[in-house]
Amino acid sequence: MLFITNRVFSSGKSLALCMLVFFLPTPLLAANNLIIPASPTIAARGYFLMDFDSGQILTEKNADDRLAPASLTKIMSTYVVFQELQAGQLALDEPVIISKKAWKTPGSKMFIEVNKHVSVEDLLKGVIIQSGNDASVALAEHIAGDEETFARLMNQHAKRLGMINSNFHNSTGLPAKNHYTTAHDLAILSQALIREFPDYYQWFKEKDFTFNNIKQSNRNKLLWRDDSVDGIKTGYTEKAGYCLVASAKRNNMRLISVVMGTRNQNARARENQNLLNYGFRFFETHKLYDAQQKLTEAKVWKGATNILSLGINDDLYVTVPRRHYDDLKAVMSVDSRIIAPVGAGQTFGSIAITLQDETIIQKPLVALSPIAIGSIFQKLYDTVLLKAQ
Repeated sequence: MLFITNRVFSSGKSLALCMLVFFLPTPLLAANNLIIPASPTIAARGYFLMDFDSGQILTEKNADDRLAPASLTKIMSTYVVFQELQAGQLALDEPVIISKKAWKTPGSKMFIEVNKHVSVEDLLKGVIIQSGNDASVALAEHIAGDEETFARLMNQHAKRLGMINSNFHNSTGLPAKNHYTTAHDLAILSQALIREFPDYYQWFKEKDFTFNNIKQSNRNKLLWRDDSVDGIKTGYTEKAGYCLVASAKRNNMRLISVVMGTRNQNARARENQNLLNYGFRFFETHKLYDAQQKLTEAKVWKGATNILSLGINDDLYVTVPRRHYDDLKAVMSVDSRIIAPVGAGQTFGSIAITLQDETIIQKPLVALSPIAIGSIFQKLYDTVLLKAQ
């Protein structure tokens, strides 16, 4: 039996909710029977376009191929530093003594000097805006003692974030054996960085930074070409080619695009711009439900109360082709027998958002509050009823 009712989104819009007794799979966004063109041809070894809020993939190619990341590595390096700042293990005004190894690091430089003291904040800006390899090594050594130990810390965070095809050997992205990542993994990392550290993320849109009387410009050309772009990082080595991870926000919709292995600086900017324009032109993102919002109720047996409120742990966003918002349906499946005790956050079903009978996103339904075991009389009464079913 199918039960259909109407509920209200946090945005005030309505959506039909269907109660089913089976679970649905969660495939990627499908374009079957939808008014949407194919994505543009992107001249790169690998690329990936993702909506920031929903996490849905809009287009990709070779996104899980392991590639040399060059200075895109520094996204993870800065993420680790931000984690240390957040944990109180580091301070922005904390002085860092520059080692000879950091000073001698080849490639792009911030132009720090041996045995001088440089603040963590200046070094971070040197990494983010100037792409200074010397600054990356200085921060790595200050936090972990040496760059090798810092790389192990990078890999621990990568594993925690679900970057299953990444391995970092250094903090800079200079060529090294077994130093690789993917376009997909870099999008996961960038999403985490923007979400967890919005205040520090503001530095990624800065167009230039002056240190030691040397002014250097950000290599991300999109910062000058597109006002909606506010990050993130470029990279280049002969092996990696020209790479760029970009993020842009237009009308409360944020996209993350990753392009790896293009031919030159203009190409990496152009191909990222093509991806972003495609995503913004043909897709739209909506917030459907708030975290901890009551979506439905379920019967609880043998509990101090017999009604359980169910919702989701995180805000639920969905990205759909433009003009197809009204075609969305929410399909909920709820466990038929829920027996106390119940812990807050315990899963008792799922909600799947479907578009033209395709499931585009699925989230677990969780208990919004705990329910203790009921009295002995309630337990005996419910036991009899359960046996009679």
